[in-house]
Parts: sequence; structure tokens; C-alpha cells
Amino acid sequence: MILYHGSNMVVEQPKLIKQNRFLDFGFGFYTTTNREQAENFALKVAQRRKSGEATMNIYSIEEKKAFKECSLLRFEAPDEKWLDFVSANRQGNYRGKQYDLIYGAVANDDVYRTITLYMTGILSKEQALTALKIRKLFDQMVFATEKSLKYLHFEGRETV
Repeated sequence: MILYHGSNMVVEQPKLIKQNRFLDFGFGFYTTTNREQAENFALKVAQRRKSGEATMNIYSIEEKKAFKECSLLRFEAPDEKWLDFVSANRQGNYRGKQYDLIYGAVANDDVYRTITLYMTGILSKEQALTALKIRKLFDQMVFATEKSLKYLHFEGRETV
């Protein structure tokens, strides 16, 4: 499997760096199989940080081996369990099991609006899930432990 990570720099040796914000799947190194999503994120990061240049880092992972040897939380669709997990992480109050790898849909800006409306009580869970079904969602794979990062292999980078 080929994975991408958008950044404002080359990331040959990914590291787990504590974030100052709450993300979909919690703490970890975020990647995607969607090249366009990684390119867009690289442009946003370079612009926001006002340093470096938009860079798409390319990795490979032997997923059968990694998924067998690491603890994996996999969401096949943005369903109720996914919504609960993302909401808890986005609010900074997830206290469940910690996984090495987490795979599922990404809550991009458009999807995040729906999740925010749900988290603030404006939308019910059913309304939020209905709204999510009509959105085209990309995926993300998060490497949440040092163990999981050992399965990620840097293949190269491209300037966006």
C-alpha cells in the first residue's frame, strides 16, 4: 500500500510529536492513500506555517504484516462508532483502548462542520450520520505508536 503525508518539509523519519490540537484519531502520524488530499494538506501547512515548501512525502507499508503484528482499529465507513470515536478525539476526551494503527474516513473541513454541529447538539446522531452518507470521504491511516512507525517506509517526496 502506498501512503502520502502532506507537510512543509521532507519527512524521511516520521516521529510522534505531541499536537497542541485534537485530531480525528488522536495522537499520531497521519497519512492517506489519497494523493490529492495529501497535496492539498501540504499546501495548507506550508501556507499556515509560512516556512518550507509544500511537500508530499511518499511511503509504503506492507499492510498484511503490519495489520497482523500491530493492534488495529479499522472503520469501514463513517458509521456510529466512527462518529463517536472522532467526536471523542476532537473534544480531547477519548479514554478507550489505545491502538498502534487506526484506519478510516477523514473528517475534512466539510465533514468537520457536520461533526461540529453534532458535537454542539444542533444535529442528532442520526442527522449527522445521514449528512455524512452523502459526502465523498477520503481515508486516513494514523500511526499512533513507535511500534507502528517501524512498518512505514519512506519512498521519496515530491514538491507540490
